[in-house]
Amino acid sequence: MSHAAVVSDKRPSTLRGASLPKWSPWAIAGGSIALGIGIALAAGLDSKIQWGLIAALLFVFGTYGIAARVEGRRQAKDRIATSLVWVAFILAVVPLVSLIWVTIARGVKVLDVYFLTHSMGVVADTEPGGGIYHAIIGSLEQVGLATLIGAPIGVMTAIYLVEYGRGGLAKAITFFVDVMTGIPSIVAGLFILSLMLMWDMQPFGFAGSLALAILMMPVVVRSTEEMLKLVPNELREASLALGVPKWRTILKVVLPTSIGGITTGIMLAVARIAGETAPVLLLVFGNPFINTNPFEGAQASLPLYIYQQFANSAGSGAAYDRAWAASLTLIAFVMILNLAARAIARWKAPKTGR
Repeated sequence: MSHAAVVSDKRPSTLRGASLPKWSPWAIAGGSIALGIGIALAAGLDSKIQWGLIAALLFVFGTYGIAARVEGRRQAKDRIATSLVWVAFILAVVPLVSLIWVTIARGVKVLDVYFLTHSMGVVADTEPGGGIYHAIIGSLEQVGLATLIGAPIGVMTAIYLVEYGRGGLAKAITFFVDVMTGIPSIVAGLFILSLMLMWDMQPFGFAGSLALAILMMPVVVRSTEEMLKLVPNELREASLALGVPKWRTILKVVLPTSIGGITTGIMLAVARIAGETAPVLLLVFGNPFINTNPFEGAQASLPLYIYQQFANSAGSGAAYDRAWAASLTLIAFVMILNLAARAIARWKAPKTGR
């Protein structure tokens, strides 16, 4: 090999253009925040939300300008797309973190064992004391009964649509599921209330469960349908080729393969109905005393308890503290359900190892 060839091999490649260092996004973000705060203060803006929006705009346009100057417009377009994704992520996370922080800071004031194990009883809404034991029992029973009703119906409806549904009936069911997905919760409550008025029935917990089940079913149908569609058709064909009946193929092959996603979808539906207030307000009516029978008499629930404490507080600090503590308990309840769903999904997921 000649000396010229050796020299040419060691020569650095000129195909790669100039690029910004890895720390440049952080530097641009820091400069955007500082400049945004300066512009906001100079303009007399007091809201930190406005500061953040100005800084976000400066970050996006600053990234594009610097990248276009150093790397070229083509790479700058890629960087501005990445910047928009990060800005959207931060805009979504900041309210969530702020909500959780405020709820924890205000909810821990009265959240203790006494608060969790006592009801309001004879305690007035404006007086200190009392607890949410009666509301916890009501929420668990109402959401549990709604899940027992809505989850099986939703899963079986999705199985029909994916595995059997053909023709006009399947299209009609799909249409009504889409319509039910967007109905307000108050409509479901009014539907059950009209039935109660027809039969001259008084408010009771199971009526709220029926309304919550109506809200839960379309969510379960949609999530389960998508999970069943992800199961490869090769698995179904292999089972059917061995002479296994279709119902057994669904039961032994399709459902175990998609059980993780189905469980997650059910838990998302439970998380949605756990915070519904309007149907419970219409049908369950609230009760400061402990009622463990959902089929007789008015009953409390956590969302309704939170609403009543805010609505009937009359400026009382004790009522506000109880409302925030109940809100924190409801968030913890939903979080525990989601963690349990993930654990069940991982436990029941098909093993991929050989």
